[in-house]
Amino acid sequence: MSIDPRLDRLRRAAGTRRCLVAFGLALPPSLAGVVLLLRIAGARGALAFAVCAAIALGIVLLRVTRGVDTRWLARALDARAPAMDDSAALLFREPATLAPLAALQRARLLQRLDRLVLDLRPAWPRRAFAASLALALLVSAVAFLVPAPRRADDSPAAASAPGAGADATRLTAIELTVAPPAYTRLPERHETALDTKAPQDAVLRWRLRLAPQPAAVALALHDGRRVVLRHDGDDWRGEATLAASMLYRIVVDAAPPLADDRLHRIDAITDAAPEIRVLAPERTLTLAEAHQKTWPLAFEASDDYGIAHAELVVTHAQGSGENIAFTEQVIVLAGEPADAAKAVPDEARAPRVVLRYAHAIDLAALGFSKGDDVVARLVVDDEREPNANRTRSPSLILRWPADPSKDSAGLDGIVQKTMPAYFRSQRQIIIDTEALLADAAQLDEAKFLARSDAIGVDQKLLRLRYGQFLGEESEGHAEHAPEGAVGGADTQAGALAAAHEAQERAPTGAPAKFGDAGDVVAEYGHVHDIAEAATLLDPDTRATLKSALAEMWQAELHLRQGAPAQALPYEHRALDYIKQVQQATRIYLARVGLELPVPDEARRLGGERKDLGDRSGSLAPTLAGDAALVALWQALDGRGAADWDAAQRALGARGDTPDVLGALAALDRARREPDCVDCRRELRAALWPLLPPSPAATATRALPGAADRAYLDVLAAPETVR
Repeated sequence: MSIDPRLDRLRRAAGTRRCLVAFGLALPPSLAGVVLLLRIAGARGALAFAVCAAIALGIVLLRVTRGVDTRWLARALDARAPAMDDSAALLFREPATLAPLAALQRARLLQRLDRLVLDLRPAWPRRAFAASLALALLVSAVAFLVPAPRRADDSPAAASAPGAGADATRLTAIELTVAPPAYTRLPERHETALDTKAPQDAVLRWRLRLAPQPAAVALALHDGRRVVLRHDGDDWRGEATLAASMLYRIVVDAAPPLADDRLHRIDAITDAAPEIRVLAPERTLTLAEAHQKTWPLAFEASDDYGIAHAELVVTHAQGSGENIAFTEQVIVLAGEPADAAKAVPDEARAPRVVLRYAHAIDLAALGFSKGDDVVARLVVDDEREPNANRTRSPSLILRWPADPSKDSAGLDGIVQKTMPAYFRSQRQIIIDTEALLADAAQLDEAKFLARSDAIGVDQKLLRLRYGQFLGEESEGHAEHAPEGAVGGADTQAGALAAAHEAQERAPTGAPAKFGDAGDVVAEYGHVHDIAEAATLLDPDTRATLKSALAEMWQAELHLRQGAPAQALPYEHRALDYIKQVQQATRIYLARVGLELPVPDEARRLGGERKDLGDRSGSLAPTLAGDAALVALWQALDGRGAADWDAAQRALGARGDTPDVLGALAALDRARREPDCVDCRRELRAALWPLLPPSPAATATRALPGAADRAYLDVLAAPETVR
C-alpha cells in the first residue's frame, strides 16, 4: 500500500539518523585498527582488516535500515503522540479493508496528524561517541609505541631497487640464460631473476650490471666453490654447469656491499628413468595353450624427454633338473607414439614422451616344445647423455604345461587343475554339514543321503591327507557299494567297517618270497611301522593328530550312514585338534636372563678402579650434526646462544636430505638479520623436519592434591570398631 508522504518523511529521517549513529560509532575504532595492523602486519594485513570491517559495517547498516519499517513507525507514533490513541497501525492499512468504525478512527487520525509536530529521529549519543573516540586514540597510541617487527619486505633484498641507499651496490640489470642439454630438445630461455629451475647438466650464463662498478665480481656457492665473473664492458658475465641444486650469493670486491646479498637458489630437475607398463599378457606367468604358434607381447614406455633405444630380450630354457640349457636373443623394437603424451605446464620440462611396443614371438622358430620356458623382458634406454638411464620391465614367462602325472612343483595353475575340486578343509566340511541340516526339510531321502555321502567322501580325503603325516598307507577306492546295494544304515556301516578292516590286513597281491624282508613287512606288518615312513613330529603332537584322525573317522562313519547331525560333534572336535596341531608347530624361544660377570673376590670392596670399563661406552652417542641442529632450534626459542657455524656444517653434511638448501637459505637469512622475526620463524619451520625424533621418556607421576591426600589418609587409617 502507499504510505502517507508525511509518515514516509518521518520514517526516512529516523532511518538516516540511526545509520549515521552506527557509522560514527564504528569508524574511529576501525581506522585505529587499520593503523595498528599496518604497523604490525603490513599493508596486506591492514587491507584485509579494512575489507572485513567494511563488510561488517555494511551488514550492520543494512539491518538498521530494514529495522525502520512501518511496524516500527506505528510503535514510535503511539509512544510519542498520545493523540494517536494507540491506533497508529490503522494509518498503514487500506481503508477498503477496514470496518466502518476502524475507517472512522483512521480518518480522525489523519486529521490529527496535520496538527502534530513530531521528530522520530534518535538523539546523538554523545557519550558513546566519546567512548569510541577514546578507544580509537588508545589503539593508535599502542600502534605508534610498540616497535614494528622486521618483515621480509624490510630485508636487504628489498633495497635493491633504485634509491635503496647511496652506500650500497645495486643490481641494475639481470639476465640469466638457461641452456638445457641438447637431448632434452628444450629451447634456450632468458630470465630476469636470479632464482630459477633448470634441467640437470644445463649450462647457466649470468649477465649482471652493477652500480657502482666493483673491481671484481664472483658467485659464491654454498659448498665453497666460486664462479668468477669476467668484465665485459659495463656487464659482468660468467657461466657454470648445473650438476645439482645449489645456493649462491653475489660477492663484489672494492665496492660497497651489495644491497641484495641474500642467497639465491637454482633447482636442478633430474632426468628420471623411463617407466614401463606391460599391456599384454595380463599375468607374468602364462601357460601355453594347445597348438599355440605365437606369443603376443605389448608394452608401453614413457620418459620425460625421450626414448632412444628399446630391445626385447628373449630367453629360452630347455631341459629339466640340472640339465637345463639357456638360449638368449635380443630383438630391437621400434615404438609408435601413443595418445597418452601430455604437455607439462612447466617451461623447464618437455612434454612427456609415450611409446608403445608390440611383438609376437614365433614359438615354432624358437623351438618351443614340451617342458620349455620362454622368458621375455623389455629393456628401454632414454636419451640422457653421456650415460643413459635404463629400465627393465618385469620378466614375462610362457610355460608349457607339465604332465599332470609327474611332478608339477613350481607350476602356477597346474595344481588347481589336477587336484580334485572336492578336496575340502575341516572347516568347510562343517559348513557343508550345517547347510545340509538346514536344507533337510526341502530334500527327499535319496538326495539327502547322496549329499551326506558326498560330505563323507570329503571327510575321508581330508583324513587320508592328515594321515600321511603319521606315515599311514593310502586306502583303496572301493568305497562305494554297487548301486542299489545299500540296504540301510546298518548294512552300510558294516560294509564300511569291513572295507576298513580289509584295507588294514589286505595282502599285497603278489606271492611273498621266503626270507625277503620287504615281503615279510608287506604281509605281516604295516608301512607306518617303518621309521622312514613316519614324520619327525614330537610325541604330543603325534598323539593330538591321531585324536583328530579318530574324530574324522567317526564323523565319516556317521556321514556315510546318512546321519550328519550325529557327525557334527565329531567334526568340531576334529577341528579343535587340528588347531592344536597347528599351534604346536610354532617355535618358542626360552627366556634368556641377565648374566653378570663373576666379580673378582680379591678386588671386592677395595675401591680399586683400575682396568674398569666405562659404563657410558655402551650407549650410542648422539650425532654431532643432530646436536648442533637441536641446539640451534633451542636457541631460536630463546634457550641459549646460536652456534651458526656448527649448524651450517651439520646441514651441509646432510647431503641428499630433502630441502636442505631451503634450510641453509633460511639459516643464512636469520644469521644476517638477527632482528627479523619472520626469518627466525622460517628457519624453525625448515629445521623441524630435520630434527631427530625425541626419545621416549617416562612421564613423571603427578603429586596428589589435598583431596587426594585426604582420601589416601582415610584409606590408611585403621578401621574404627564400633
